[in-house]
Amino acid sequence: MGDPLYVQKGFGLKAQIRELLQDDYHSQIVDVLRERGFRLRLGDIEFRLAREFGFCYGVDRAVDLAYETRRHFPGKTLYITNEIIHNPYVNKRLVELGVRFLDGEDGYTIDDVTADDVVILPAFGVTTTQLAALRTKGCVLVDTTCGSVMNVWRRVKQYARDGLTSVIHGKYAHEETKATASQALELGGHYLVVRDKDEAQVVCDTITGGPMALGREAFAAKFERGSSPGFDPAQHLERVGVANQTTMLSTESLEIADMLGKAITDRWGADELPRRFRSFDTICSATQDRQDAILELGTQGDLDLIIVIGGYNSSNTTHLAAMSGRFAPAYHIDGPDQIVSLERITHQPYGSKARVTSEGWLPPGPVTIGLTAGASTPNRTVGEVVTRILELRGVACDLVPTAAPAPGKGGEPLPIVR
Repeated sequence: MGDPLYVQKGFGLKAQIRELLQDDYHSQIVDVLRERGFRLRLGDIEFRLAREFGFCYGVDRAVDLAYETRRHFPGKTLYITNEIIHNPYVNKRLVELGVRFLDGEDGYTIDDVTADDVVILPAFGVTTTQLAALRTKGCVLVDTTCGSVMNVWRRVKQYARDGLTSVIHGKYAHEETKATASQALELGGHYLVVRDKDEAQVVCDTITGGPMALGREAFAAKFERGSSPGFDPAQHLERVGVANQTTMLSTESLEIADMLGKAITDRWGADELPRRFRSFDTICSATQDRQDAILELGTQGDLDLIIVIGGYNSSNTTHLAAMSGRFAPAYHIDGPDQIVSLERITHQPYGSKARVTSEGWLPPGPVTIGLTAGASTPNRTVGEVVTRILELRGVACDLVPTAAPAPGKGGEPLPIVR
């Protein structure tokens, strides 16, 4: 038997929670968009939806497990260590279901947990320190950590065993990257988090003695929040293994790996590369699929703007926003309430942590709007964004799902437009 205090596979309650999940996350409008070949014309607006968008398998599993846990333990106090996924609607629903967050913001911390409680571990995972602290409580742990994240952990742990420093392309403050870095420390290894190619170039020059090379003190100051304790570039950059936060921009992760491999070769020679350098593409397939889909949508052309829907702290959503901006004005919003009016929209530009309000976002007359959503965004939110735009333009509709047309054929939309 498995550990009764540690649950990963759920409680066999999928049938019991199906209706609630349907009510909370389903969208009829999204169903019709799929049926119509991911295109839907209503009045003088055409919506084009990326073919891969929204909830991925890992997020589906995490949400299912959270709802099953509530159903299985109706009388227990339920906690979650942090946001289960980076989506405000989903996390709000968990609060409404009685789940308490252990992030300190609502006054709850690990110190409040007792042996009678249940704690959900989010899709991003938790640090080894957090997990150890929770295990001492003797409470039930329900682990929703995504399999793609655990795949990265396996790579990082192997690097540590083999004496390589893990260079992680990610955001040092992101829950997933913190959890991944802790896996290296657990086995006595070292890690370094690089945010982008600019930071990677500093690392490469430090290896080769290039123009941006930093000494130990300057290096420690620059990477203070993204490096393991006692990090010494002269020692810990001699042998490196590259890993990724699973939701980073795939092309940039691959470029960073190439940069580091070249730096190792320049410093020690090609014969030493196999001993001193390893790299595995650990971007999750769902992230890659959504990035590929927005590229496909954008290169089709004729888009007046693109709406990118997802939590503002969602890494994979922000990268979709960056990619969308190559093709048309792109607006990253977390839900329909950010669409203030026909003239005004509140959104978060890529590279900024502040929201801004833009005027004149929706052109008058016929308009073609591209749509995509991050892997933590439920279909319901996508549908509500479409509905909000239609309401503002005075287009009312009754949508009736029909048999899906052949892939890519589209077909005449069946909504009744008034």
